[in-house]
Amino acid sequence: MRSFRDAKLMAKSLREAMAARQVPLSHSETLEIVARQFGYDGWNVLAAKIGEAEPETPGTGAGEAVRLRMGIPILRIFDEAKAREFYLGFLGFTMDWDHRFGPNMPLYMQVSRSGLQLHLSEHHGDASPGSTVFVWMQGIDAYRAELLGKHYSYSRPGIQEDGPGGRTLEVPDPFGNRIRFCEKRG
Repeated sequence: MRSFRDAKLMAKSLREAMAARQVPLSHSETLEIVARQFGYDGWNVLAAKIGEAEPETPGTGAGEAVRLRMGIPILRIFDEAKAREFYLGFLGFTMDWDHRFGPNMPLYMQVSRSGLQLHLSEHHGDASPGSTVFVWMQGIDAYRAELLGKHYSYSRPGIQEDGPGGRTLEVPDPFGNRIRFCEKRG
């Protein structure tokens, strides 16, 4: 499995594969595509993360550091069209990729926005319906205004002024899951 440290090699492979299909892409275009695949806004952000990263240490022997990385919540969905309408249309996420093991098999997909990644799954055992995801954010009033401006029939989110940690905007999805966007006080 490749990591973000392999981004330049991935961009080169992508450029070569697309050129073979008569789809010319510059190296910088492929770097931007690879950065978005890893959930970053662009190549400069990914390049900074590569520079910050410590070399990986193989194994898990005594004395070696344990490093946990960002978690990605998995939310259970039951209807692909409703999931796309809600997460892509209403919340303004971008679909990064989707996967099925075969025709008529359950969907598993990743959506993202501003560095937040969510996995959405139709697979029975992947997640419990009715889950809640807590998300720190900035610009909660602007985001609420954006959502209200879309006139989505199934949700009119309001801000709770005294939520845990700060002002909270809770948005339920069509499958009983909730996303709590929270902006720190002060």
